[in-house]
Amino acid sequence: MDIRGKDIKIFSANSNPKVSAEIAKHLGLPLGKCEVKTFSDGEIAVTLTESVRGSDVFVVQSTCSPVNNNLMELLIMIDALKRASAGRITAVIPYFGYARQDRKAKARDPISAKLVADLITTAGADRILTMDLHASQIQGFFNIPVDHLLGVPLLAPYFKSKFEGTHSDIVVVSPDLGSVTRARNFAERIDAPIAIIDKRRPKANVSEVMNIIGDIDGKTAILVDDMVDTAGTICNAAKALMEKGAKEIYACATHGVLSGPALERIDESPIKEFVFLDTIPIPVNEHTSKIVSLSVAEVFAEAIDRIFGNQPVSPLFV
Repeated sequence: MDIRGKDIKIFSANSNPKVSAEIAKHLGLPLGKCEVKTFSDGEIAVTLTESVRGSDVFVVQSTCSPVNNNLMELLIMIDALKRASAGRITAVIPYFGYARQDRKAKARDPISAKLVADLITTAGADRILTMDLHASQIQGFFNIPVDHLLGVPLLAPYFKSKFEGTHSDIVVVSPDLGSVTRARNFAERIDAPIAIIDKRRPKANVSEVMNIIGDIDGKTAILVDDMVDTAGTICNAAKALMEKGAKEIYACATHGVLSGPALERIDESPIKEFVFLDTIPIPVNEHTSKIVSLSVAEVFAEAIDRIFGNQPVSPLFV
């Protein structure tokens, strides 16, 4: 049964208009006509200025900072599309906020990731397209299909090309135990060994490096993570690697949240270059000279094209 809409339309809210425009360009489509405004009291108003009746609609919106505003824009736009009789609505969320609150870490904690999943589903989304959820089990929080793209297939080729011919000097480093699978996948793609940093985190946004498992002496280390918020963990990891004899430090992550002192920490760290995907707009200032941004537009455009054509998205995961 063909459940797609009669045609395809790409709409964008305000969180990442550059990526939305690039996705539409890769698909050879104009962005859908809409207005997303904020009233003086902070309420969000969405106006669709073209028909979406029966269309297969994709709404591109990262729920990054300001997280709550961007989340509400997404929810209200989905509701507007549903009430305008869109045939199918896919929420394209390159960065899914609240993903770190995926379980009860202590008594009486909320599970905010599940709440946000319920809100998006209740608003009227028929499916989700996202990239590198902080906890992959969040896919199960939704009662609708979730297509979960990976950042490593975009990041690894950049470093493979950069260090072509010198792979024997490279080691891929996981900054914590939770990123080991990601680091192993990355290492396999560039044919390099891995090392693991075992750390203890005494409180939120504070980390303490404890031990390095693996040989990094005289090596060029590439730290691999899914997201960087205040950059404390990854910058401490870089310092520990240098103390243990690493020759050079590079780092990469899918999502550059980069809140608080993150940019200053990266600038002052021994990290030579930090590569992010543009799932979140990178703030530009004097502290961004080390940062390289790679585009996710092409892979999202291909995923959208496959979803519209009822073709498997799984080839993009490998």
